[in-house]
Amino acid sequence: MSLRVKICGITRYDDARIASNLGVDALGFIFYSKSPRNISPSAAREIINQLPPFISKVGVFVNQNIKDVISIAQVSGIDTVQLHGSETPDMCSRIPYPVIKSFSVKPDSDLTLLESYHTAGILLDTWHEQMYGGTGDTFDWEIARKACEKFDNIILAGGLNPSNLEEALRSVQPYGVDLNSGLELKPGIKNPIKMREAIRIIKNWKPV
Repeated sequence: MSLRVKICGITRYDDARIASNLGVDALGFIFYSKSPRNISPSAAREIINQLPPFISKVGVFVNQNIKDVISIAQVSGIDTVQLHGSETPDMCSRIPYPVIKSFSVKPDSDLTLLESYHTAGILLDTWHEQMYGGTGDTFDWEIARKACEKFDNIILAGGLNPSNLEEALRSVQPYGVDLNSGLELKPGIKNPIKMREAIRIIKNWKPV
């Protein structure tokens, strides 16, 4: 199975168009008001309505109630929900969309917690005291590698960019990768050169 690729923090159609033309599997739209990459549901819908078929549209939420998540999903037109806060296994099971549950990884993170979540995907990102993703920092990939030995739906995130992507893939061999700040000119504005280089690396990568 080929490596799955999501580019997150989309705020402009031009970036979404370039990413889709490069062959990414998913685009992420962040509906968290404190994020510098926040987008309104209506603005996301304008972009989503112009996308070609067979690209997953992922809405990113942080500690929002189920009613609001469903309402935003319906307005925006996303087809997958990514929960990036402290959402419980019960909440994940009650979302009527495929769910990706994100976990912020510390050096002493306990991977047994992942066993309680029966979601479509498990995303591992870098822990930060104040931020939920988009930190630009990596974490210990050995933790992610161990997670991949137990779970076959691990998505690696956290500070990935063209300069470290090949090493990350070789070290972890995840199901997928989530790229965001490492492909930007500034928050919410992607760098087309970095996007092309990242996808080139991914397409040329062969798992061991």
